[in-house]
Amino acid sequence: MLLVTGITGHSGKYFLQELINHKYGDTIRCVVRNSSDTSLLDNSGLKIEKVYGDLQDKEFMDSCVKDVDTVLHIAGIQKTLTVIQPAVKNSVKRVIVVHTTGIYSKFKSASEDYKIIELHMQKIISDNASPIHITILRPTMIYGNLWDLNMSKFIKMVDKLRLFPVINHGDSLIQPVNARDLGKAYYQVLMAQQLKCNDYILSGEKPIKMVDAFKLINNNLGKKTIFISVPLGFGVLLARFLKAVTLGRIDYVEQVQRMGEDRSFPHDDAIRDFGYNPMSFAEGIKIEVEQYKNK
Repeated sequence: MLLVTGITGHSGKYFLQELINHKYGDTIRCVVRNSSDTSLLDNSGLKIEKVYGDLQDKEFMDSCVKDVDTVLHIAGIQKTLTVIQPAVKNSVKRVIVVHTTGIYSKFKSASEDYKIIELHMQKIISDNASPIHITILRPTMIYGNLWDLNMSKFIKMVDKLRLFPVINHGDSLIQPVNARDLGKAYYQVLMAQQLKCNDYILSGEKPIKMVDAFKLINNNLGKKTIFISVPLGFGVLLARFLKAVTLGRIDYVEQVQRMGEDRSFPHDDAIRDFGYNPMSFAEGIKIEVEQYKNK
């Protein structure tokens, strides 16, 4: 049996579509919240077993992994430990976790928590002498729909602002990955009989400068936006001021900091081992901007 977390989320929905397209035959136990829209699950035609509960509830998760062979954890790195602990306890053979390339950030605030979680994950496995096989998937900046919390914000900003600030001329490199490509990659990894690596980066087709990404958005919107360079230090200062005056409710400090560093990562291992083939950013952002315009 396959257990999946986050299947009703952003990239999880595209993974579910891959299962449908390939007529996946085994039982799929899906952890969902009471507030989740499960209509696609209900109409999938697959052997779906829905379990409602909280991923942070240890007793609930312990019951979820019983009789499970493989776990695909899409619901986020912050919830990984509450998935790994019962998986090890119940002798699950294989766990695929979707983490992040944020672990490679040079900013401690952006990477330290991720490193600690992965160290604890490995400690749980080693302390229990578990033979469980872990595969870590590391997407870059995820986009692809209006709820992606990444490019959707930039689309709205480019649409509304005629003067658009970019950090350090927007020269830093990014490599956004479309959620559609992630859904395909999750399925490819799930079905792979043997993988050479324990850790795979899932990035977009190729790197692009941030300012060029914004210009593609601008062109697809049909706007005439002027991009103005802002020094990184000044941008961080403004973000900290905004965080202070809103008592922490609006916190863009980490996001602004990371705009000053390259976030492009090669995915050669994924190409070699399971045929990963992501779409171009130009193609993917066109789809998302069209969704925005139609809405």
